[in-house]
Order: sequence, then C-alpha cells, then structure tokens
Amino acid sequence: MTAKTPLHSAHVDAGAKMIDFGGWDMPIHYGSQIEEHHAVRRHCGMFDVSHMTVVDLRGPRCREFLSYLLANDIAKLKTPGKALYSCMLNAEGGVIDDLITYFMDESWFRMVVNAATRTRDVQWITSQAHAFDVAVSERPELAMIAVQGPEARNKVADQLGTEGAHEAILKIGRFAAIDVDGLFIARTGYTGEDGFEIIGEPQRLVRLWEELLGTGVQPCGLGARDTLRLEAGLNLYGQDMDESVTPFECGLAWTVAMKDDRSFVGRPALEKQLSAGDARAFIGLVLEGRGVLRHGQQIQGGGEITSGTFSPTTQRSIAMARVPSAMASQDAHNVDIRGRDVAAMRVAIPFVKNGESTFSNDD
Repeated sequence: MTAKTPLHSAHVDAGAKMIDFGGWDMPIHYGSQIEEHHAVRRHCGMFDVSHMTVVDLRGPRCREFLSYLLANDIAKLKTPGKALYSCMLNAEGGVIDDLITYFMDESWFRMVVNAATRTRDVQWITSQAHAFDVAVSERPELAMIAVQGPEARNKVADQLGTEGAHEAILKIGRFAAIDVDGLFIARTGYTGEDGFEIIGEPQRLVRLWEELLGTGVQPCGLGARDTLRLEAGLNLYGQDMDESVTPFECGLAWTVAMKDDRSFVGRPALEKQLSAGDARAFIGLVLEGRGVLRHGQQIQGGGEITSGTFSPTTQRSIAMARVPSAMASQDAHNVDIRGRDVAAMRVAIPFVKNGESTFSNDD
C-alpha cells in the first residue's frame, strides 16, 4: 500500500494522474507536463514535496557532529535560518545522499533529506550521532510544499504577508529560512527558479495550497519537476549519483570543503581520488540529431547518460553524463540511441539559467 501525503485529496480533486513514487502516491502531472514546466519558468507553479523527510538534530555538540558527518563545512552557517547544501558520504567517498541543513541555534539543526533514501539516511545519521550525544528526530507530522518561479515570492508574500510579515518574507535571503506564524519558509528549491519551500502543519499547508490555487498558481507534478531540475543541472539521487559515485564525479566538487584539516566521513577516500587524478568527469550534452537522450544510454568509448530528457525551454534534447576522465575534453560524443550512434555536443551545465537557454541552438 502506497503512502499518501496530506495533499492527496487535493491532487485527486484537481484531476492529477497519480503514480507510485518510492512508495508514495504522487501526481506525475495535472493534464500537461509541458504546461506545468512553462508555468514555473515563466510565472509560478507549486509542488507537493511532503514525501521529503524533515529531521531535527538536537544537542550541544550538533555543530561538531555535522562537521564530521558532512563533506561541506557546517562552520559556514553562522546566522540562524541559514542553510547549507552538502553531500553525506560513506567511508569510500560515495554519496549516501545530498541534503540541505539549516542552522536554527547552536543546539538545534534541521535537515531535509530525500524521500527515496529516507530509511537509510535516518539510520546512518542516527548511528553516527551516538558518539556526539546528538538526538535525531524525524518529523513525519510536518508537510511541505514548494512554490517556484519568477512570481513565486510575491505570490507567497501576498498570501501570508499579514502585519508586517509581507516585507519579512520578501527579505528572506537565498538559502535561508524564517518562521512566519508557525510556517518554516525557506528560499530554496529544485527547479533552478527562485521561490520557497514551506514546511508546516498539514492542515495549514493544505489551506495555503488551496489559497494559492485560487490566485492562479499552477499545481505541478513530478514530471515537470524532473525536466526543470535537469535543465537547471541539478542531480537526481539514484541516477546522477549514488554510493558508488563521489562528489567529484557528479559535478558537486564545489560542495566539498577540504581547505583545512577538518576530519569528515569519506575524506581519506576523496584525497586518494584527487591524488590519483582518475575521477570520472561529469558533463553536459546536447543532442545534434533526432531522438531523445535518456538515462542509461551508452556513450561510445565509455561512459553513459545519467539523466536525459527533451528540454521544453531550449527545445533540444539535453543530458548529464559521466565519462572517463580522458574523454572529458572532447567537444562531441556519440550516444547509442536504440542502436544508432547519434552525435551530442558537450556544453556547460546548467542548460537553463534565469529562464533562458545557456547555449545557442546553433551549437
């Protein structure tokens, strides 16, 4: 039996096509995945992300614990509400999960982890926390929605901005969060667009969803979420990375802080990989001919597509791929699409920024 989020009835009432996603009954689209994608890029869309898991960490040694647990440096978080994106690694440097950590106060940090890795994540975090006397608590009673797009911040502020809160919501910095009348509002997302991810009591978020729907905000499903995140060059766990892939092999080297001698899980393995210089390269590709780049397609000479799709914004087929380091500088690669070798040009990631393609259609 699949689990249902508090917004399940709202999805069904809106005519959403529902699918089993990691044990959750979730909307894939509400009639047109393309229209939902364009709504986020051009105006505003909202997603039910209540299948994500909120984990609170409490104890006087929280910061010390997270400094050891995460590859990025938690010392960067000095202001309450500020967030840090990081990979959580195993001893071999492989990615257990990518997640966001919020600094609440010196004895309380909040993490948001992926739904597909929830059980393993919580077990791992809990096992590592024992040595630091840090209490790990899942928060299944909380729901979560994401409101994304150029108009998203104003839409949310207009809906929630009573008695001075409007200005406070609009002043939230990127990768930061504040509490507004019991709602945890973070300026984060998974689409490449500006907006908020909002955590709170289920009935309150169901009401907010319905209110935003009434103002014309487009409900969006997992289909649009996937094409949006790929255009933005954002990794999907289980495709672009997993426990056999280091951050250096999935475009996340920027999240690894190794400038000082801080000890963290996986560091020795990463140092060894850097010294050997044999990390596989993570590249962006744009298809030259007909067809669509898809996860699992093989690249001539080695490597494979990790995520691929037809991009509604650029009107081209795009992909992220992992290839041997020796192939990283090649300008073109041949991809096997149903037995045909089709040329794909290497381009920079992300593929879309500020709603526009980052490469020329003549490339």
